Amino acid sequence: MAGHSKWAKVKRIKAVKDPRRSKLFSRLSRDISVAARSGGGDPAMNPRLRTILMKARNANMPAENLDRAIKKGTGELPGVVFEEITYEGYGPGGVAFMIKVTTDNKNRAAAELRAVFTKFAGNLAGAGAVAFQFVHAGQFLVAREATTEDALMELCLGIGADDVLTTADGYEVRCDVHAFDKVAHALEAQGLKPESAEIAYLPTSTVPVADPELARTLAKLHDGLEELDDVQQVFSNEELDDAVAAAVQD
Repeated sequence: MAGHSKWAKVKRIKAVKDPRRSKLFSRLSRDISVAARSGGGDPAMNPRLRTILMKARNANMPAENLDRAIKKGTGELPGVVFEEITYEGYGPGGVAFMIKVTTDNKNRAAAELRAVFTKFAGNLAGAGAVAFQFVHAGQFLVAREATTEDALMELCLGIGADDVLTTADGYEVRCDVHAFDKVAHALEAQGLKPESAEIAYLPTSTVPVADPELARTLAKLHDGLEELDDVQQVFSNEELDDAVAAAVQD
């Protein structure tokens, strides 16, 4: 689900309806509160908070929700204290997973993750078990109709991005974590609104999946992890060709 699946996931998020949108808002609220607690409630002085707020606004999260989440993070309003943890695991077929969690109970979070992995023939792994198969980097997805490849490369590579990849769906800009805010500002200044902007775990190598049954099991594992309240983001390194992806969606 590396490659084209990232765009597919963005399209699904844009189409999400009320019940799942509420879950998305809940996750964004946690991220906003954690960012405000660690770096302050002023987006101008807190690049991480500014980035999450941009993501929340792109998801049409109400302004009052944003304000409440910030105030919970800064202590102006009472709220649960969350901590961020990154878990690692293996799915069936040797596919590696990185899962970002924001939780108020890490024992519960670990138990729930372990149960989902076990249900779908995977296992939760120790720290460092799969992280070496990913690079932690900034990732922006820009629609093909928004700009040209040459213009985007000139803009982004000139201010510190590492690479601009072109796919059938659009452009993917990758940068060092510390350059994320600079790239975000450059895109904004040019009137370019990314379809997605996040700090991600990007696979350095992928596991080809040619068996539709394995692909279906992996899809169920992804869904099971995404449904957990504490889970914020799920990254993995499987690679499905178009034929297998189509078979799984049927």
